Amino acid sequence: MIKKSTLEKVIQNDLADIWSILDGNEKRRIVENFTTHTFKKNQIIYAEKEEPEYLWCLLKGKVKLYKDGIGGRQQILRLIRPVQYFGYRAYFAEEPYVSTASAFEASVLGSIPMSVVKDLIQNNIKLAWFFIHELSRNLGGSDTKIVNLTQKHIRGRLAEALIALRESYGYEDDNSTIKIYMAREDLANLSNMTTSNAIRTLSGFVNEKILIVDGRRIKIINEAALRKISKFG
Repeated sequence: MIKKSTLEKVIQNDLADIWSILDGNEKRRIVENFTTHTFKKNQIIYAEKEEPEYLWCLLKGKVKLYKDGIGGRQQILRLIRPVQYFGYRAYFAEEPYVSTASAFEASVLGSIPMSVVKDLIQNNIKLAWFFIHELSRNLGGSDTKIVNLTQKHIRGRLAEALIALRESYGYEDDNSTIKIYMAREDLANLSNMTTSNAIRTLSGFVNEKILIVDGRRIKIINEAALRKISKFG
């Protein structure tokens, strides 16, 4: 059990963008209703068609949102990084979840009941605008991704996915290895292509001296070239 003082410090640091727009009573309600959870790699956080109950915040680790398609093939919709909020759209829409969230690696998350969030929003216009802003950004990102996945060549789609991973998670200490290790199948699911196409395209980037690939470790050695491929598809 986390001490209240420790929990308040965690919330204040990791949920700073929300914490800063709450008054004293609202902060107290958040602390009283905030719960931390530990998830193992690949453990489901919530599943498609379940009823939404919580606002989730990733504190440590990585989470993927995905949807199962034809033949059991996954489409990764979004990768969550610390500190991002998710799982609340369905509640506002008054519908079940339309995707599944699972831990991409061992992760620590925080949750707040959406009933509490709703009460806070009704009395805090700044909090309402915070969620409007978040939802609008996510919608804009989804619109852009739909166009890119349907119009870009597979080289452009994979390059875009790698750039997105680099921007979301950064580099290791060598300043070139992307700080997330994805299986070829996951890269394919993120880029809307078959696993075999993902493998061939990665090999092509290696031959062009854009990447160095060692198992699941991907090192970008010519980011400018990768961005050019991503841009022009």
